[in-house]
Amino acid sequence: MKDTRHKKNRWQVYLLKCCDNTLYCGITSDLNKRLLDHNSGKGARYTRGRGPLTLVAKSPLMNKSQALRLEIKVKKQRAAKKIDVLKDGIKEE
Repeated sequence: MKDTRHKKNRWQVYLLKCCDNTLYCGITSDLNKRLLDHNSGKGARYTRGRGPLTLVAKSPLMNKSQALRLEIKVKKQRAAKKIDVLKDGIKEE
């Protein structure tokens, strides 16, 4: 049986700023790898061709379910509020 306790709370929601000043929100269990993927053109289709990408906000570590709920909450907001929702979002759950 695998010991998954250390992996349970390893998910993060992150917000990237694209070169065209749009924002991209996603979740990952390895933020450094995911940023490399995005900047090398191997990330989400939306971010391809919109580099260089800059990390503007990230959540604390949480479980995958919390991260998915927070991602949806952030994506529903206007761009100007996304960072605030991402920073405050986990407190409200």
